[in-house]
Amino acid sequence: MESNGQVGKVNMSQATYDLLKDNADITFESRGKIEAKGKGIINMYFVKLFK
Repeated sequence: MESNGQVGKVNMSQATYDLLKDNADITFESRGKIEAKGKGIINMYFVKLFK
């Protein structure tokens, strides 16, 4: 996952997104399906905004 990130952004997997998606204080930006070493192809997200 680290190799798929970008400087200054928080990258998260679908599993983490599923835990946080209903939190009204956080918004997310979908990155689509990304190849993650040791995990295969998974949906990934950036944390877009903390309110």
